[in-house]
Amino acid sequence: MDSRMNAWTWGLLVLLGLIWGGSFFFARIAVQHVPPLTLVFFRLLLAALALHTYIAGRFEFYAILKARWCEFLILGLINNALPHALIFFGQTRIGAGLAAILNATTPIWTVLIANYFTSDEKLSPAKIAGCLVGLAGTIVLIGPGMSAGGEAPLWALFLPVLAAISYGFAATYGKRFKDVPAPVTAAGQLTASSLIALPLSLLTDRPWALAAPPLDALLAILALALLSTAFGYILYFRIMATAGATNASLVTLLVPPSAILLGVLFLGERLAFGELAGMALIGFGLIILDGRAYRLLAKAV
Repeated sequence: MDSRMNAWTWGLLVLLGLIWGGSFFFARIAVQHVPPLTLVFFRLLLAALALHTYIAGRFEFYAILKARWCEFLILGLINNALPHALIFFGQTRIGAGLAAILNATTPIWTVLIANYFTSDEKLSPAKIAGCLVGLAGTIVLIGPGMSAGGEAPLWALFLPVLAAISYGFAATYGKRFKDVPAPVTAAGQLTASSLIALPLSLLTDRPWALAAPPLDALLAILALALLSTAFGYILYFRIMATAGATNASLVTLLVPPSAILLGVLFLGERLAFGELAGMALIGFGLIILDGRAYRLLAKAV
């Protein structure tokens, strides 16, 4: 175990897994009353405003935003606006747990995309094995949707996977922001993505004509924006600063179980055996990709 992963850091990591797993839970509640594109806009706008308040003029934020607005627009599109919309549309027909499992394939797509677009992150035998196992898990999950007997429509199953692919491109593109303070990158992309989502919401949903959502949906939107997005980013950056990016990436393994638990406890969701098997395969693939288990085994031997 990495010495920097002390009990406090593990506690923060588990908390972040619950918070990001909760985003699928909150989205499942809100999307029943608010159209997906409008939900995306409010999530991004409220989170951006919260992070602007958190930064409060530090890090020369506005100078950086002005100088790199085009890059922030691209990152905001592929890391926020597009994947959030895809997940929310999918969650109109599938539960929080299943959406979280499908989206957990993000590191797999990241590895494949980085292999093609970068020179320093090429595939290794361990990475190939991890990708193959994880993709097998994805096939197990999506397979029933390809037959008439599938409970969820195929398009709803594919959308969280497409969101994961978008996140993979964003992770590779985001490397160009390594010289920018992490809170600035987060606030910049959220600001840009909320501007992208605004016209889409106005043109497609005409939000001013929608019925007022019930209290539970309003609370879910606030939780999505302030807890799962704004606070989630701050927590993630804190873990990265104290334990490193590799340790922070372990949160990927914690998000699906927390989303499943919340869905089972509060939404009456249940996962079939095939869905649990798919989750197990994806989780095993992520463990192989991480490489930590192999290194510990090698040390033990």
